[in-house]
Amino acid sequence: MSERGTIGVAVGGAVLIGALTALQARINGTLGAELGDGIVAAAVSFSSGLVILVVLSALVPEGRRGFGRLMRGIRERSIPPWMLLGGLVGAFTVASQGLTVATIGVALFTVGFVAGQTTGGLVLDRVGYGPAGVVPVTVRRLVGAALAIAGVIVCLSGDALGGVPLWMLVVPAVAGAGVAWQQGTNGRLRVRVESPLTATLVNFIGGTVVLLVAALVHVAVVGAPRAVPSEPWLYLGGAVGVIYIFLSSVVVRRTGVLLLGLGSVVGLLSTSVVLDALWPAPAAPTTAVAVLAAAVAIAGVVVAAVPWRRRRRR
Repeated sequence: MSERGTIGVAVGGAVLIGALTALQARINGTLGAELGDGIVAAAVSFSSGLVILVVLSALVPEGRRGFGRLMRGIRERSIPPWMLLGGLVGAFTVASQGLTVATIGVALFTVGFVAGQTTGGLVLDRVGYGPAGVVPVTVRRLVGAALAIAGVIVCLSGDALGGVPLWMLVVPAVAGAGVAWQQGTNGRLRVRVESPLTATLVNFIGGTVVLLVAALVHVAVVGAPRAVPSEPWLYLGGAVGVIYIFLSSVVVRRTGVLLLGLGSVVGLLSTSVVLDALWPAPAAPTTAVAVLAAAVAIAGVVVAAVPWRRRRRR
């Protein structure tokens, strides 16, 4: 496969990551609303994902070898402690979904998330934080990022924000910036342990520990959830998270942090449009506004990704 074809496949993977992120946001947001406790919902989601990863890591030879390399790297200090902290961002992201999506909808959650992720990806690529090293921030990438942010502005138009607390937009923006850092960190850890499965496992271990502690404290203060929903699909958020974090640790090596973020924008906004149209939230933007925002963001990805270099004249 040519280099351009490989990049195209990687960008397609980035779009899928965004779609899965939107799906997880809807699942976790609905679970949080049903439980009446977004933090407990996040703990349930992460814990289920951790169980899946532990089983896979034990059964798959690559997982066992990767875990062995992880342990050696920690003992020999070739894997620094900060590389193990990606799960903290994942925990914060899942908790923010459980606390906000049932009110503002997936699209408005995506608005704040995209703004943070796009800005964070641009900065991290410029400083060479990701496993691909310094990825040039070209004019095309700047224009692509600007169009992605323009899609965010379009999504904020109209009366969608009436009565929505400001923190419900700020928290997703912080989560988006954190995810840009998480994707770069996961990519670097994946290179060290030579296993995306192990890199994903590390994320879920850290995130589960943090969320279980937070859930226990929260329940001790405000009491147990008011009800336990019986619908099986509400407990699939962890499995969806396993898939997209695994994919991000693979895809970021080909795309860089910014392009991964831009591809994710397409998947996030497009899937958010569909989810909010099927299950509208009180503060969700209209379908027409959401479609326009998605189209502007998709244009940004096309500008940033194709083509990267001019053809030489013969």
